[in-house]
Amino acid sequence: MTETTGESPASRRDYRSRREQQAAHKKPGKAGRNLPAAIGVGLFLIGLVVASLLVYQPIFVALVTVVAVIGVWELDHALRVARYSVPLPPLLLSTALVPLAYWGGPTVLAAGFAGAAALVLLWRSVGPPEDALRDVAGGTFVVAYVPLLAAVPALMVAEPDGAARVLTYVLVTVASDTGGYVVGVLRGRTPMAPSLSPKKSWEGFGGSVGLSTIVGLLAVVLLLDGPWWAGLLLGAVAAVFATVGDLAESSLKRDIGIKDMGNLLPGHGGIMDRLDSLLVTAPVCWALMRLFV
Repeated sequence: MTETTGESPASRRDYRSRREQQAAHKKPGKAGRNLPAAIGVGLFLIGLVVASLLVYQPIFVALVTVVAVIGVWELDHALRVARYSVPLPPLLLSTALVPLAYWGGPTVLAAGFAGAAALVLLWRSVGPPEDALRDVAGGTFVVAYVPLLAAVPALMVAEPDGAARVLTYVLVTVASDTGGYVVGVLRGRTPMAPSLSPKKSWEGFGGSVGLSTIVGLLAVVLLLDGPWWAGLLLGAVAAVFATVGDLAESSLKRDIGIKDMGNLLPGHGGIMDRLDSLLVTAPVCWALMRLFV
């Protein structure tokens, strides 16, 4: 004899289904991410970069090359969602720009980029003519966005004080992201670009500039023995370009119709979701440090 509970199995299933739907549609916190996971992954990545710089600089170059390969893979998959058939093999080969920059310098990097773009054109030219122009343009964009910009830190680390230069560049960029995130969560009121990134605010941008300039001042003076004003300039400019890089990637993801470029990093998304500001600030930091430090 079955026990009567006053509630049928069907009604219990309906109740659980409603609770699951409510949980799925629950409004996320203002932080917008899994904060403990994001902090843990961020600290691990920074520790990995610092360790590679201190132990043996070619290890850092190899690490950046691997990251570039993953970034190219993620961006290729994202573009395929938007019906771009970019030629993946030459894109993966173009990540060799990172070690080329380390061993050959800016001239070899420029020549390597030209060769990689030509290889993309050649590879796609043997395929069907439909959408060939946009596929070549998309492939060249991937080469310029990931391998070319990722090769710039390899130029930095090849300098006599390369480890300090790379560390300065990473610190000011991370400070920009951190300052913008913290101030944006606590004091963000005025949207900066609501159509691209609803959580990004002008108050958060002020936090980015403020923290990045402080870190830039300390890093340039203490790590590079450079002038204090160069540190302030480096931090302020890095904050501007880091914000531009973040908004640019948000624009790409919205155009494609995806939330994240991948799911490799808990609390962050994909590799490209963490590289956006680092990639765009790299050439600016490299140029400013070469000019003024």
